[in-house]
Parts: sequence; C-alpha cells; structure tokens
Amino acid sequence: MMGLHLENNHDEVKRVNEGILFGKGDNRVYLNPKMANRHGLIAGATGTGKTVSLKVLAEAFSDLGVPVFLADVKGDLSGLGLEGKENSKILERLTHIGIDEFDYRKYPLEFWDVFGEKGIPVRTEVSEMGPLLLSRIMSLNETQSGILSVVFKIADDKGWLIIDLKDLKSTLQYVADHATSLRREYGNISVQSIGAIQRRLLVLEEQGGDLFFGEPALDIMDFIGRDRDGRGIINILSSETLYRQPQLYATFLLWLLAEIFEGLPEVGDMDKPKLVFFFDEAHLLFKDTSKALLDKIEQVVRLIRSKGVGVFFVTQSPSDIPDSVLGQLGNRVQHALRAYTPRDQKAVRVAAQTFRTNPSIDTSEAITQLAVGEALVSFLDEKGIPSIVERAIVAPPRSVIGFMEEKAIREVIDYSIMKRKYGTAIDRESAYEILTAKAIEAERLEKETAFKSKKEVGTKKTSPRTTYKRQSTLEKTTKSAMTAFGRQLGTTLARGILGSLKKP
Repeated sequence: MMGLHLENNHDEVKRVNEGILFGKGDNRVYLNPKMANRHGLIAGATGTGKTVSLKVLAEAFSDLGVPVFLADVKGDLSGLGLEGKENSKILERLTHIGIDEFDYRKYPLEFWDVFGEKGIPVRTEVSEMGPLLLSRIMSLNETQSGILSVVFKIADDKGWLIIDLKDLKSTLQYVADHATSLRREYGNISVQSIGAIQRRLLVLEEQGGDLFFGEPALDIMDFIGRDRDGRGIINILSSETLYRQPQLYATFLLWLLAEIFEGLPEVGDMDKPKLVFFFDEAHLLFKDTSKALLDKIEQVVRLIRSKGVGVFFVTQSPSDIPDSVLGQLGNRVQHALRAYTPRDQKAVRVAAQTFRTNPSIDTSEAITQLAVGEALVSFLDEKGIPSIVERAIVAPPRSVIGFMEEKAIREVIDYSIMKRKYGTAIDRESAYEILTAKAIEAERLEKETAFKSKKEVGTKKTSPRTTYKRQSTLEKTTKSAMTAFGRQLGTTLARGILGSLKKP
C-alpha cells in the first residue's frame, strides 16, 4: 500500500535500532541514526548518483521523524513531494538488495527561497548576521572587514539593532560623520574604507540583498517540524537563483548553520538527530576562505553535533573539503570520480585514503570504475568506528526522481502555515527611521535658530563659532536619537561563534 502509516513507539524504536538501509554490496549497508550527528560526506562527479544518495537519506530521516534541510541548486529535489513510480531499473535494484516490500511515498515538504520567488521568504536582520559573514558576502578585504567590525561594535555597544540595508547605510554614514570623535574609543576609522563598504552594499542590494535583510526574521525552530503522521518535514531551499551568486549562496548556508548552532540547546548523543542539514556544492563554502573563518567553520562542525544536528557535505571530491573538517565526517559515500588529469588522479588518491581498507577492494581503482547508482560506502558503527569500505548498489528513493511542477509547488507554498508567518515583509521603526526623523527635526531647529539670529544681529554674517554650534546641535540631536534607540533595545549585544547575534 502506498504512503506511510502511523507507527507506535515500538515500531519507531525498532526502525531506529535497525538503522537506515542504504544499499548492498557483499553485505547490506546500514547507516546508524545514532551516528548521524557525527556528520557525513557524499562525493562524486556530476551525474554519478549523488542526488539519489541524498534523497534516500533524506527520505529515511523523514520516516524516522527527523526534520531535514537541504539546498536545491538544480530544482530536482522537489520530486520528494511526489509518490515514486515503479520501473525496470528500480525493480533491478530492489532485487539485488533483496527488498521484498517497497512502498512508494511522497514526503512532507516546505519550500523556502531567499528571494521569495519559489518558496517562503527567508529573511534575517543585518545585526543577526554580523560583520564576519557580511564581509564575506560583500568580498571585503581585510582592512574593510576590520572597519565593518568596528561599525558593528559601535552599534552593539550602543544597543542599535540594524535590521535592513538602509539601517546599515545610516549607521555607516553616522560613523563616517563622527569618525574623529569615535577614534578615541575605537581606533582609526578610515572614511575611505567606509566609502568602499557603501559601494559594496549597493552591489549587494542589486543582487537581492534588500529582500534577504529585513523582517520578519527566520526563526530557526521553524525548520524542526513534523507532519500529522510524525514524519520529519523536509525543508527545501530553492537555490537555482541563489547559486548564481556563489559567495552569497555559501555564506547564507553557513549563516544558517550558525543560527542552528546558536539556537538549539545542548542534547548530547541521541538515538536519532534532531535535524539533518545537507550542504550541497560544499566546495563553495571553503573557496577563498580566510584562515580565521575556516577555523570558525571547523569549530561549528565539531560542536554542532552536541546540539543533535548532523551535517552532510555534498561535493565532487573529498579534496574539496579541508582536512580539519574532513576528519570530522564519519559517514562516507563516494560515487565515481574520473581520473583524466594528474589533478583528477590526485583527487582519486585522496578519496581512497579517506576509507578504512577492505582487503577485497582496490579502493583507488574502484572509484574510477563505479557505475551510476553505485558507491563506496563506510558508515560509523554503534561504537563510532568506521566500517570497512563496501562497494554497494544504492537503494532507490521512494519518491519521484525528477521535478515537481511549478503549479504543485505553488500549492504547497500557498497552503503552508509558514506563508502566513513570513509571507509579508514588515518595516518597523528602526535606526534609519529614527535617524531620519531626528535629522529633520535638527534641521528645523537650525532654521529656527538661524532666523532668530538674523533678526537679532541684522545682516551680520554667521561667525565660525556660530557655525560650529549649529553642527554641534545636529550632532547632539543625532547622538541623542541613537542613544534613545539603544535604550529601547537593552545593553550591549552578545555575538556567537560566527559573529551572529545571540538571541536573548
């Protein structure tokens, strides 16, 4: 019978203990859900079966009641929401693996989109992202990144919450206008660097940053949901447009990881993870990444397992992942690699060396000979020890291998409770509005003062001292406005491991 029936607790415990059937070589290969928070790697050349492996794991986690997040750069993961159909290739795989009963299913999906075109809008506040990740999105150099950190430090110290890009522009302008007085406390502030940041902001705005930064901001807990049958929701980030801007794509996913890390409580090792995060095209995360940021990424990957979160990196070769991160990925699926060039051959050797040796398999040779849908697999056992590598046929997915029609995707979005929460943007009063209002008021007061002075002194020209007083009035009014705004938000803001704003 198609579909998934409700399971009692005994059935669910049994499924967890049996593990996730992933495929079969000489033996059946199972992924132990208890070890899913030890992270994983799905690697292989384009067209060798990585997407199917990802879908098989995502479906299995959903069946266990584990929510999943994954980025869809090609649009073909939407097929998870459609019931699969039998064909000769699937029957061949089922026969090889020895699966007698196999029901095709569709899975509960939630579609998200940074640009709000093919999913529910995903937004965050500029203050929440922080200077480290924002610098990476804008490709700032070291000096400019340092200045942006100073700008955020000033805003954090004063309690200014910067919600959207116009708030950030106003804050940058404030810092530029008051650079001389601020230097005493925060060191040298280069007005030229602020100008360069402002120009980069214009580029980011043209790329859609004005849509991404704003409110209502994403509550990461909305990724952790289940349907009425107890299956984990599969959250799909539509990334076809986002992926065209690789720096923004990679940094956005990294920010999500940081949000998950900061937002979830410590839970230690569990029978199954609370959430599994698939990071597709993971090589982009590490491309042109500074040593400081790489150290932070390594720290997030190492520590997030204690939050009950499993992270699976999906990329072409293990050599795309730095050794410091690769060493933390205990569960490995390696599809075929091609060895046409010396560089390709080196990648094959790197991939082979990541596996625990199986005497009956020449791992390096096998990697170049794997058929589509076949993979070298090594998962952690219940003691956390990698199994010897197995050459396995990957089980078929239960959902459609392909696309969901745009009309069907739109229906899922329109009926989602998340659309009611995030569908309409909010632009409440924040730094920009307060500064603008106070500047207008200051200008009005200046005009009144100038008019009174003109009446009192007749046609006398304004002295330099009077000019200074006018500037001082504007500065004091602006400073008062921002201080008042800071009092509304509380004291100094705390930042997390990647510079993201910690929630109170």
